[in-house]
Amino acid sequence: METIDGQPVDSRQGDEPINPASVVKIATSLWALERLGPDFRFETRFFARGSIDREHRTLHGDLVVQGSGDPDFHAENGFLVARALNEMGVEKVTGAVIVNQHFWMGWENGSAGREPDPVKRGVLMATRLRQALDPRRWNHATRATWREFAERRVLPVSHPPRVVVLGGAGVDGDVTQGEMLVVHRSQTLAEILRRFNCYSNNDIERVAAGLGPVDELAGLVATRCQVPYDLIQFETASGLGSNRLTPRLIVRLLREFRQTCLRLGVPLESVLPVAGCDPGTVTQFFPLLASGPNTTSVIGKTGTLTNTDGGVAVLAGYARTARGEFAFCVAVPNAAGRLKSSRRAEEQWVLDFLERNGGGQPRSCATPLPTPDAGANIILLGDRAIAPLGATAGPIPPSTAPVN
Repeated sequence: METIDGQPVDSRQGDEPINPASVVKIATSLWALERLGPDFRFETRFFARGSIDREHRTLHGDLVVQGSGDPDFHAENGFLVARALNEMGVEKVTGAVIVNQHFWMGWENGSAGREPDPVKRGVLMATRLRQALDPRRWNHATRATWREFAERRVLPVSHPPRVVVLGGAGVDGDVTQGEMLVVHRSQTLAEILRRFNCYSNNDIERVAAGLGPVDELAGLVATRCQVPYDLIQFETASGLGSNRLTPRLIVRLLREFRQTCLRLGVPLESVLPVAGCDPGTVTQFFPLLASGPNTTSVIGKTGTLTNTDGGVAVLAGYARTARGEFAFCVAVPNAAGRLKSSRRAEEQWVLDFLERNGGGQPRSCATPLPTPDAGANIILLGDRAIAPLGATAGPIPPSTAPVN
């Protein structure tokens, strides 16, 4: 436990290396914000490789998808694309949906669940997109997602958009693109990171994949925290596997992350979960911090491994008290088989600290956690020119209109 300016308050085995588990995601979030900026958006471009018969609303050829590594593209985003293609006069594709190897859709659980063969992985992603575009291929979960999507956007639930792809799904890393039809732009990086951190989603590794190898992430942490490189071990950017940081270094990393957020004008609450505000692991695992007199006083990140390195439970973040704000990291190594009791002990440790310092003080909640499509934009193209986002002077022609 330290003050926000780095003055030590309490420490037990603070220099003992531990596996930080998903607390590594704070380092990955820092890396992404520094390299890309909080307002960065991932683009996914859709092309017609063939000719469009608008009278019969048919693309004679392939629907080609050029992904740029959007880590949070889901069925809802597929619905947006289907609506846009329908507006462009496409309801049927005689060929296949062909994606590149930087298009991802749905969850994989990071490196733990990822298909190692890039071609098989790409076909899986293309198949998921084909399913989302065609209501006849929806399963129960996709139909439920559509109902929620339609209700949020006040759309007729009984009339979903539809693009029927007759020729199956495929992947091509060097695909011939054709005529660009639609551009999907993700919600902002800050919103994406908040979703990953709230749910401690290991697919945050997708964000890191576009930034560089994990050795570069370790180098960034060493430089920012002014510690020798050999004090840091990262196997993954999500916290899966064997990683090493000391609790003291984790607290230092928290302070560096806070400084970056302040410099970029990003409130901590917009990238990390607040206990009592946000869904996900902090509120789920630490219910006494999420309710009662101390609710919303703690913001941070959980880390859990059930078996790796004997299991570990970690909670790291900021505690706001009547005597000021403090950065902390509390961990229980060798927690396999006793994760629940380990979290209770950590929760009690934080509650005791809050009580000794005049009680927890509430912080502001961010806006409700958005769905993956909430801040996304779809841009329809005409003459291969991308229309600007937002309002323009005068009416926008249908072929170049942003579709939200």
